[in-house]
Amino acid sequence: MNGRRIFTRPARIAAVAPYLWMVLFFLVPFGFVLKISLSETVIAQPPYLPTFDVFAGWEALRAALAKFSTDNFYLLATDDIYIFSYLRSVTVALTATAILLVIGYPVAYAMAKLPRRWQAIAMMLVVVPFWTSFLIRIYAWINILQHDGLLNSLLLAFNIIDKPMPWLSTDSAMYLGMVYSYFPFMILPLFATLAKMDGTLLEAAADLGCSRLKAFWLITVPLSLPGIGAGALLCFIPIAGEFVIPDLLAGSDNMMIGQTLWLEFFTNRDWPVASAIAVVMLALLLVPLLVYEHIQRKQLEHG
Repeated sequence: MNGRRIFTRPARIAAVAPYLWMVLFFLVPFGFVLKISLSETVIAQPPYLPTFDVFAGWEALRAALAKFSTDNFYLLATDDIYIFSYLRSVTVALTATAILLVIGYPVAYAMAKLPRRWQAIAMMLVVVPFWTSFLIRIYAWINILQHDGLLNSLLLAFNIIDKPMPWLSTDSAMYLGMVYSYFPFMILPLFATLAKMDGTLLEAAADLGCSRLKAFWLITVPLSLPGIGAGALLCFIPIAGEFVIPDLLAGSDNMMIGQTLWLEFFTNRDWPVASAIAVVMLALLLVPLLVYEHIQRKQLEHG
């Protein structure tokens, strides 16, 4: 038996495994969520109708399918509460991602310029603090930003302020928590792209009379666009659906869509509307992924 036959079956299993994983842990749960989003809210257990009984026969299944409705999606498109929640989520995610890019790019660039033996240490310094529980780190920021917290105590001790400042329960605190929490997600793809960039390109640009700043904009930035795109997606997508950070650090005046979904699901017990919110959010987040994939495909086609 030759080596090709030995490795054929494991290779096929390895190729099928990711698709099986996606079907079991994404498509099947999404199918349940989509089904609930098309259902009607009732005071019962479960709190929606219709429900399926696989043993009731084909006629019962057809009757249940006939009761499906898109009323929940129409509600999302016409109610200002949900529209503003989606807009705020997208706005906050775009703003936080832009801040992360502005802060993260210089850090990743400096790390890529370090000697190779120091790059691993720099990466460890970025990642190690995030081995601590996410929730514990957010509660630590509450202790720092609260009225009698560490930040106000230090500012008062150095006579920078006359009285404690209201840092907590503001959008500034929310952005601070998001930038802190998602910083490695921006650094890692940027560093991976910048570290493998060919340095001789910059040397050639310098030999041709190009200044460092101009070479940076014309060579380094375009070559790092894949890392910028990957980092932006890794930050934008989870931030848009973030619940913990805005709930603990921001005020309660304007809610993001994650908070609205939690309110509908756990407080109002309106599972169909909550499921519709999740379906629409997923559809919205697929847009930047498809755009990024299209851009990557075009870049590969043009070499």
